[in-house]
Amino acid sequence: MTKLTTKVAKKSISAAATARAAATHAVTDSTRARATATTPARQRPIQNPKSKIVPSEARSLTNPSDSAFYQPSDAFFHANRPTALTFDDVSLATRYSEILPRDADLATSLSDTLRLTIPIISSDMDTVTESRMAIAMALNGGLGLIHYNMPPAEQVREVARVKHHIHGFLQNPITIRPDALVADLLAKIEQKTYAFSTFPVTDDAGLLLGLVSGNVVKERYKTKKIADVMTPRASLITENIRAVAPDPIRAADTFFNNHIGIHKMLVVDDAGHLNGMVTSSDVERITAETKTLRKPARDTAFRLVVGAALSPIRKPDGALDREKILAHTAALVAENVDAVAVSTAHGHTAGVGDMVRLVRDAFPRLTIIAGNVTSAGGVAYLADCGANAIKIGQGPGSICTTRMVAGVGIPQLTALYVAAQGAKTAAAKNKNIRIIADGGITKSGDIVKALTLADAVILGGLLAGCREAPGEIMEINGKFYKQYRGMGSLAAMKSGSAARYGHDKNDATRKLTAEGIEALKEVSGDADDVLANLIGGIQSGMGYLGAKTLPALRANARFMRVSPAGQKEAAPHDVVEVSTRKQ
Repeated sequence: MTKLTTKVAKKSISAAATARAAATHAVTDSTRARATATTPARQRPIQNPKSKIVPSEARSLTNPSDSAFYQPSDAFFHANRPTALTFDDVSLATRYSEILPRDADLATSLSDTLRLTIPIISSDMDTVTESRMAIAMALNGGLGLIHYNMPPAEQVREVARVKHHIHGFLQNPITIRPDALVADLLAKIEQKTYAFSTFPVTDDAGLLLGLVSGNVVKERYKTKKIADVMTPRASLITENIRAVAPDPIRAADTFFNNHIGIHKMLVVDDAGHLNGMVTSSDVERITAETKTLRKPARDTAFRLVVGAALSPIRKPDGALDREKILAHTAALVAENVDAVAVSTAHGHTAGVGDMVRLVRDAFPRLTIIAGNVTSAGGVAYLADCGANAIKIGQGPGSICTTRMVAGVGIPQLTALYVAAQGAKTAAAKNKNIRIIADGGITKSGDIVKALTLADAVILGGLLAGCREAPGEIMEINGKFYKQYRGMGSLAAMKSGSAARYGHDKNDATRKLTAEGIEALKEVSGDADDVLANLIGGIQSGMGYLGAKTLPALRANARFMRVSPAGQKEAAPHDVVEVSTRKQ
C-alpha cells in the first residue's frame, strides 16, 4: 500500500487532475491510497496537493449517496410510477447555495409579451378576483384573472378599472347623489362592504356639488338628505386635472403639505366635473412602497397588467357562438387586456380547442391561457391550437369535488410532471409553452414544489380571505369570514359558470350536477400582506436550493418521497401552538 502511495505522489499534475475528475462518481484505488497515507479517506477531500478546488468545481462534484436518494424529476417520478403524488407526498433536498433568499429573482413570463415579477396569478373565481384583487395582484407583480360570472359589459368595465388605474389616483371615485338619504348611503356601505365613509357628491352629469364626510354618515342622521349634511362645493379646495395629470402623486403630496388637515384632494376639469380623487393615506402608502424591492407588473405603456376569463358561449344547438365570443374578446382587447383565459374543467376537448383557435386566429398577438388538463397530450393539443400558457389541475382545489363526483383527476405534483413533458414536446416544434399549476396549494412550500415543474401558480383559497376578494364578509362567534365557493358549485353555475363544467344553466330539463362546494374562509387581511408572506416563503425555498432564478430552481430540484410520519414531522407537532394574529 505504501509503494502505491509513493507512485501516486510522483504523478504529473495533469494525471492527478484526471484522477480527480474520475473521482466525481467513484473513489479510485489511487485516491484511497493517497488518503490512507495520513487520515481515513472519509475525513479527507479528494484534492490535488498543488491545486485548490474552487466553489464551481465543488458544486460539480455529485456525492454518490446524495444522488442515490435525492433524485431529479425524471428519475424520481419514473421510479414512483404508477403511484401519483401531490405536494405533501414529496420534499425537496437542500443544495449548495451562494445566494441569500432576499436576492432570489421570482420573475417569470406567461408568453413572449407578458412578463410578471412574481409567479402568482389570482384565480378567475367569482369569490376571488374582480378589479380590486386584480389591481392588488398587479401592484405586487402578479396577475389577476377576472371571472366571467357577470354580464360581459361588466367584465369589460372591470378590466378597464385595472388598466386605467393610476396608483393612488382614483379616476372613477364612488359618488352619491344630493337627493339621496344618509340611510341610503349607510345601506350602500354595508352592502358593498366599503372600508371608507367619505364620498364626493355629484349630479347626474358628474358635476361636483360637495363632499359628505364620515362624521355625518351615522345612524342619527339617517333621515337627512345628503344635500343637507354635505360640505358644499364653494367650501372645498380642489385641483385642476391639467395641473395634476403629469404626476398625480407628487401633486397630491404638495397639496396635502399646503393644506393641513385636509385628507382628500378632489380633481376637477375646467367645467367643474369630478375627474378623480387622491387620499392622503394613499400618498403616504405609495411613498413607503417606493422602497420595496417588488415592482408592479406593467405593460409597455406602463399600465397594470390584467387578464380575463372567457366563457365558451354556445348556441341552443350546442355550437360555439363565434360572433358573441369574438365581440366580447374584441371589447376586452379594446381595453388593452393582457391575457384571456379559456377556463373549463376539461380542457382536452374539441370545444376548448375550437375556442382557442377562434381567439388565436382573430387576435394573433393576444396571450391565451387555456385549460385545465393533467396530461402531456392535453398540453400538446392546446399548444397546437394556439395557447401560450396551459393550466394544470383537475380536482385538487379545496372547494372542488370533481374527483369524488366524476372519479377523475390526478394528484397535482404528478400531473405537473406529466404535463411538463407535453411542454417539452411543444418546444421541439419551436413553441415556448408555459405551465401553470392550478389548485391544491395551501402554503408557500407547495408553491416552491410546484415551481420546480411549472412557470407560475394560480391561487384561489389562499387569496379568498383577503379584503380585496369580492366575497361578502360575515361575523361568526367573533371571527370574520368571507364567502368562498367553487365555480362548480350549484350557486356559481347558476350565476354563469355552468358552461365551464359542460352544463347549460338555462336547461330546465336536466339538473345541474355540482362539482364544487360553497364554504367560508377566515378573513386574512390585505392581499399585500398575504402575498408578502408567500413571496418570502418562495424566496426561502429558492435559497435552500441555491437557485437565484426560477429556471435555476427547476434545474436544482431534487425530490424525495415522504412517509406519513415524515409528513407529521414536517408540521409543528407535540406542542401547543400560540397564535399572535390580531383579531
